[in-house]
Amino acid sequence: MKILLAHCHYQIRGGEDATFEQERDLLSSAGMEVQSYVRANDEIRDWGWLRRAALPLTAIRSGRALREISDLVRGFRPDVVHFHNVHPLISPAAFRTARQSGAAVVHTVYNFRMSCPNGLFLRDGRPCEDCAGRSFAWPGVVHACYRSSRLQSAAVAAVTAYHHRSGTWSRQVDLYAALSPFGARKLIDAGIRADRVVVKAPGIRDPGPPLPAPPEGTVLYVGRLSAEKGVSDLLDAAAAIGLGPRLRIVGDGPEMPRLRRQAADLGLPAEAFAGARDAAEVAREMARASLVVVPSRFYETFGRVVVEAWASGRPVLVADHGALAGLVTPGQTGGTFKPGSVASLEDALRRMLASRELLSEMGRNARAIYERCYGPSAALAAMVSLYGQAIGIRAASTGDSC
Repeated sequence: MKILLAHCHYQIRGGEDATFEQERDLLSSAGMEVQSYVRANDEIRDWGWLRRAALPLTAIRSGRALREISDLVRGFRPDVVHFHNVHPLISPAAFRTARQSGAAVVHTVYNFRMSCPNGLFLRDGRPCEDCAGRSFAWPGVVHACYRSSRLQSAAVAAVTAYHHRSGTWSRQVDLYAALSPFGARKLIDAGIRADRVVVKAPGIRDPGPPLPAPPEGTVLYVGRLSAEKGVSDLLDAAAAIGLGPRLRIVGDGPEMPRLRRQAADLGLPAEAFAGARDAAEVAREMARASLVVVPSRFYETFGRVVVEAWASGRPVLVADHGALAGLVTPGQTGGTFKPGSVASLEDALRRMLASRELLSEMGRNARAIYERCYGPSAALAAMVSLYGQAIGIRAASTGDSC
């Protein structure tokens, strides 16, 4: 099978980038012919103001991406073109270019961009679905939900409306890969046919047999430091229960300066902030942890860090909404708390940290689920199945399914 993967890297590395790279490597190691088309949003930093102002037009139709992908599919002749993030430098218009080659088109969806200007279903620190189901996201424009700008929000809403009305989403993708049942429901709510949506969670590299958690292991957060991730709530709760040196924050992002000031005001050690770490260093941080916390204020579409923690044999405490609510089983693989509630998070931390034996038992359960559902073998089988379904749909649509 010949697979062309396409992805636009974010300026600050995140879970989408890691998923793209790991799936690419997994397919290659399984003997499939894989080529990649990669762009990076870092390119935008070097643009002049006029070119930046025209960025919404790129999100409608990126001429450079269409030319380069057209050349790739003509020379490589893939069976499947699998798009990961396409915003803004690849653009959804590339789906049509790929499909015109005769290849099946697959798109993994990591956010809620089809329904929400900021892609998060979040406003003023709380979940918001005011734009869901609308032909044009007027509430998002009024509330300046994209980069706190009504003008930019209107541009994003117009791009999304264009792709809905022109059939980009509904007719140019053979199969959508949602990361969770929650994400699949939101895609269907956005107008995608249910028979064109499958749930395929990303696979996670195996860090090896888990090490026993240390007696006074850390309470660990791993991820982007941005407002929607809820790290501010974790700092408040950590200070309230006296975690002190046991708290560990791994990651970087726009909220780092403010979070450092908050931690200092709360009397938490500056050493709690480890900054960005590579995959090997994150695995070592997991090994030193007793518990991993995902305090997201917005709806996560999956929760990659949850499965990374499970791979390391560590239970996870998560905000009880979005995909996270269906991922963790309280008392079995972790715990939950009321999203955005510091008091609920504080109470959950106290309860979970009170029993080292229960943490160890949940860690063992979590590792077993990882091995069964999210390890390399399971991930490869899911990808082969996904591509097989997409090829079948594409063949049927051209009348040569035999």
